[in-house]
Formats: sequence, structure tokens, C-alpha cells
Amino acid sequence: MCIPRDLSPFYTHLDMDDDRTLYIAAHNGPALSSMVPLEYGTDRPPIVIDNGATKFRYGFAGSESGPYSWLNSSSRYRERKTNKPILLFGHSTNLDATSRAQSKQPYEGDLLLNFDALENAFDHAFIHLGIDTDTVEHPIFMTERLASPLHSRALTSELLFEAYSAPSVAYGIDSLMSLYHNTGTPNQALMDSLVVSFNTSSTSVIPVCGGRALLGHARRIPYGGSQASELLLKLAQVKYPSFPAKVTKEQCTTILHKLCEVAPDYNEKLRELADPEKMQEADRIVQFPYVAPNETEKTEEELARQAEKKREAGRRLQEMATQKRLEKLAQKEKDLEDLQALREWKFKEKKSDFMYRLRMEGLDGEEMLESTIKKLDNDIKKARKKDAGELEEEPQQEEPVFPLLDVPDADLDEDEIKEKRRQKLLKAGYEARLKARKEKEAARREKEEEERRELEERTSDPVGWASKLKEDHELLVDKLKLREKRKAALADRKSTANMNRMKSIANLASDEPATKKRKKGGNSDMFGANDEDWAIYRKINIAVESSDEEDDLQQLAVIESKLLQHDPDFTPAHTYASLKHQKSALLSAYRPSYDQAELDPNPGTTTRSRDIEGAHRLHLNVERWRVPEVWFQPGTAGIDAAGLGEVMASLLPHTRCGRVFITGAPALTRGMRERVETCIRPLLDPDMPVTALQAKDPELDAWRGMSQFASTEEFKTAVITKAEYEEWGGERIRRWWGGNWNNAF
Repeated sequence: MCIPRDLSPFYTHLDMDDDRTLYIAAHNGPALSSMVPLEYGTDRPPIVIDNGATKFRYGFAGSESGPYSWLNSSSRYRERKTNKPILLFGHSTNLDATSRAQSKQPYEGDLLLNFDALENAFDHAFIHLGIDTDTVEHPIFMTERLASPLHSRALTSELLFEAYSAPSVAYGIDSLMSLYHNTGTPNQALMDSLVVSFNTSSTSVIPVCGGRALLGHARRIPYGGSQASELLLKLAQVKYPSFPAKVTKEQCTTILHKLCEVAPDYNEKLRELADPEKMQEADRIVQFPYVAPNETEKTEEELARQAEKKREAGRRLQEMATQKRLEKLAQKEKDLEDLQALREWKFKEKKSDFMYRLRMEGLDGEEMLESTIKKLDNDIKKARKKDAGELEEEPQQEEPVFPLLDVPDADLDEDEIKEKRRQKLLKAGYEARLKARKEKEAARREKEEEERRELEERTSDPVGWASKLKEDHELLVDKLKLREKRKAALADRKSTANMNRMKSIANLASDEPATKKRKKGGNSDMFGANDEDWAIYRKINIAVESSDEEDDLQQLAVIESKLLQHDPDFTPAHTYASLKHQKSALLSAYRPSYDQAELDPNPGTTTRSRDIEGAHRLHLNVERWRVPEVWFQPGTAGIDAAGLGEVMASLLPHTRCGRVFITGAPALTRGMRERVETCIRPLLDPDMPVTALQAKDPELDAWRGMSQFASTEEFKTAVITKAEYEEWGGERIRRWWGGNWNNAF
């Protein structure tokens, strides 16, 4: 049996650095050491066991040091290397992945079902308490759930009496024992109250009157600390769906205890948090561990080596480019020689044979041959000049000549007619290129003139120039936003825009079809006579006008680049890309973003860089009050049950005073006592005092109350002996003020 030196309930350490930030530091796991049993004396005091769903607490009655507290979990598996069986209990079950996967808890929800795990817990407790005899010769006082099933009680009694031969066993309800420790003996009037017990899987309310618990009127709410931790985990997963670190339920339990609060008026709190400033004040940060990028500064020697490597790589690339250029030049020279040799055949053979030879080489005629030779010759000369370091001069292109176009077809043979047709096409292409060149030159001159006028306007009146561009920028941004809004509206089939679109489609479909025989003055709707008629098709088109949007984005990018360059008041935060990603102030306060938008050369886009430390943060604001509010409004978490306020209202008539006692770990939540007091105040007479009393130590007072009661003579009247167990069975218990009533005598 092994125990951890650090008895903290989790294998991650959580620390509050300030009032607003909770740091979670990574930890490899619990350290292990051999358990040292206590010295076993001759006395036989009762053993007090608080068998909770989360913690297993045990110790001898009357112990001043308090109980030993462990995680109520055990794990049994075989070690891979040695194949030896290993049994772990408590926090050691979180040692590694194998032990965590094989861990079991005695409770499943509110029911005690896994008795193998319970037996492991008993073994651990008795060994730790130093019991070295064959049997446990101590009376045992143990907790059980309110209205515990007889099956669970029978198997627990069987385990204690048969396996450990305990002389006697008594069962008590933990919340009543906590009340006993905080108020005194059960006969005192201070015991009269409503006892609210916050457990792991449920919350129970027990009325106590005249020092006796009225278990017939007790109520249970199916929401406890475990469900609260799960709800907080789910809310965090929904709020941060791509969170880089793993958030565990155990971490959420500690976050719940440290950061969550109960609001006196939840609806009023929500209205208050609707203000972004209040939301920021209520925000709490949970910082998870992260690995910072390694940004070590390089020395001068490393920088010099890196620069030399870059220069060497550049030289190699230049050599490869030169080699490739020389290979291309050699290939072009060879092609030129072949074409010049081909041209010599014109004078050595018939024209028809020469034309056939040209076609075999992929040439349409002599003109194509000459143009190819001229192009290769120019390319070779240009390459040689470049290698020699001479300035390149653009060769003057001669105007092409088309001699056959003016010759009648009657004076031409068949091949010349084909050549004439080809020359017609070449001339048309040449004229089209010439026209396009002239238009391009005119556009260039117009652009230069526009830039000159804009420069003069910007120089003479910079404020007016910037105002004009900002107006154009605002119009384009509004146009793009309207297009996005229309696209989003059309995606909703119940929106007004989509309904109007369907009406337009129905109107177009309901038009009477034109008949084959035209009637005089009939079926003439004149659709299309006005150019605006065709806008109906643009209106019913769901797809966004991509061409128009691209033009708008390009124009917007030009305007933004000018403003960023010349207007100091226009910053990257004013660009369309930043405005598109900007969230409302309330949404930014609810979930702050650590992505920093930067300008991208592509129009309308941004490059976002993440803050690694910020990416590993959970911001909790509304969740801090939403999770505990489920105890009072279970419907907010989808639980079909009455809230704590309604349950207390139904049970107050059974008590004689306005006192409420709260116990259990969730009772430590800030504001819980005040909220309980606020719930019962309107239900009582104005002159009746109202008190909501919280246990001094809600986690350990149940065990302390049991230890206190087990040290009295009255404890002997609450136990069932082994002889009575053998006679009546494990389901029967004695009826007393701190135990269950079911099957009691």
C-alpha cells in the first residue's frame, strides 16, 4: 500500500497569484512513499469512518488531530515490467494513465455499489491505523446516505461483520453529525433547524424539530458538487472549443471553490454584467501552463555563419542559373543553324517540295520560317550581350508586310491563296495588338494624369483629400456590410429577405405562358423594355456577386493603402479587415481575444498572430455565478426539480424556528449563506429572527461530530452487534436520532 506525501486532491497545483488570476502549474503526479502504520495500543476506541463519494476520512474516536483524509478511489492492475499485481488507494490512483484507467470509486452517483473498492478503502484505513490483529476488535461508526438502499447497507454490514469480524457497527447521516458538532447535544433547542447538506452528487434538506430529524419530510435535489464541476467544464468547453490545454474535472472543482460565487439576486446580477465595464471587473483569469517559444538571441559568430551560408547558397543558385542559361543558348544556336540550313533548301528543290519540308518541321510557310530565324537570332544576340555585361536594347520591330493581300485571287495558285488567308489573319491580329497597345498607352497616360492631379490635390488640401477618401472608404465598407447582411439573411429561410425572394420567384413562375399564336394586343407584358426589369434576377440570386465584391475589395485596398501612407489619423485598426474581425465591447469583455490582427497584402484579409500565454487562459465571468445558481434554479441546467428555495419553503412549516444550517464542501462557496438567508426571509413573519448558520468546517465537521458522539455512552444504544446481525440480517439497524429510519427497530 502506497500513500502520497502531498495530500492535495489533485496532481496539478493551483495557486492564486492575485485576486483576479488563478495559476495552474503543471505537476508530474503524486510522489509515493511507503505508508507507516500507527502504533497499535491496547485500547479499543471506536473507529469513525466518513465514507464520502469524494473523500474517505477515518480515525479513532476522540482523536484531537482529526481524521486522515484520502481520495475515495482505488486501482488494481498488473505492472507491465514485473507482471506483479499492484493495489493503489487514494491520490496514488492518479500516478499514471494505467492507474487512472483502472481506478474505481465505491459510489456511483448517490448509490454505494462497488464493494471491491470499499473493501480496498477499509484495508487501507485499518492498516494505516495500525491494526495488526486478525480481526478488527473496534466498534465502527460509519456514515451512509440519506434513505440508503437496503442492498447497500446489507453488503456493507456483511463486509464489516464477516470479513473483519467487527464487534458492532452503527450508521449515521453525515449532515446530522455535522449539526451535532456545531450545536451540541441532540436534546438542545439549537438542533431545531433546516439542515441543508451539499453532497457530491445531490443536495438534501432535512427538517429537525425537537432534536429529532423528520426524515419522512426530507427532500433531495439531484444536483451536487460533481454536477457543478461538470457544468463548469462544459461551459468552459463551449466557450473555448479549441483550447490548447486539457481541462480536467478535478481542476474545475478547485476553480469552482476558489472563483465561483452565489449572487443574492441572479437576474439583477445578469443585468449588471450587461455593462462591459462591470463584466471586465467580474472577470477572473485561469492561467494554464504553456511552453514559451524558444527565442534565443544569436551571437555575432552565429549571425556571420548564417550570412555566409546565405551567400554561399546564392552563389550556387547563380552558378546553376548561368549553367542553365548557357545550355539554353547552345540549344538556340543549334536550332538557328538547323533553320538556316533548312532555308538553303529553297534554292535546291521545287517550291512544292520545299513547302512539304517546312510542314514536316512544323512551319506553315516561308514567312514563319523567317520570323522564327529572326527571333532566335535576336534572342542569341541579347543573351550574348547580357553575358558580356552590355546594356540591353529593345530591338526595333519592323512593321510586318502582307504582300498577297492586294493581289486578286485569280492571279494566285492554291498555295498562295492559303498563304493570303493566313496573312489576313496575321494582319487582323497585328492590328488588334496595335489597337490594344494604343489603348494601354492611353490608359497609362490617363493614370499618370490622375495621379498628378491627386498629388496636386493632396499637396494643396491634404485634409480635404483625406476626407474625400474616407467618405469613399465608408461607402465601400457599408456596401460590403450590406452584402454580408443580405447573405446572412438569405441563409435564414424565415427571414424577411428570404420571404421576399420567394415571393418574387412565385410571381415570375405565375406569369401566363406565351401562346404559339400571337394575338393582337395580347400577351405583351413588355418585360425587358426597361433595363431595370432585369434586376429581379439579381434580387432572387442567393449567391453573392463575386465579381462586384472583388472589385470593391480591390478599390478598398487601394484607398486604405493611400490613407495608411499619407493620413496619420488612419491606422490599421480602421481598415475593413480589422473592422470585420472586431467584436462588440460586451463580447470582447465576455471572452477577450489574444489574436493580434496585422495587415495582409491581399485585399480584405488579415494575418493573425496568437499570444501563446493568452491562448492558455480561461476567462470566467458569467460562469462564476451561473454554475452555483443551479442549486436555486435547477431548470437553468436542464434539471427537472425544485430549487433549494422552493424546497426550504415547503419544509419550513415543519420546524419551529427560522434557522437553516448548511454543511458540505459547496457550502464554502462565497455568498451561499447569504443567499439561503435571503430565500427564507420572505417566508417567515417579520418579527421572527432568521439565521443561516454555516458549519465551522463544512468538510470535516461530520467526522468530528461522529467522533464526538462515539465517545459518549449514548453511542452504545445506536450500534447493532454481530449477534443481532446474525439474527436479523444486514439490513436491520437501530433507530436513533442521527440515523436512517428505513428497516430500523
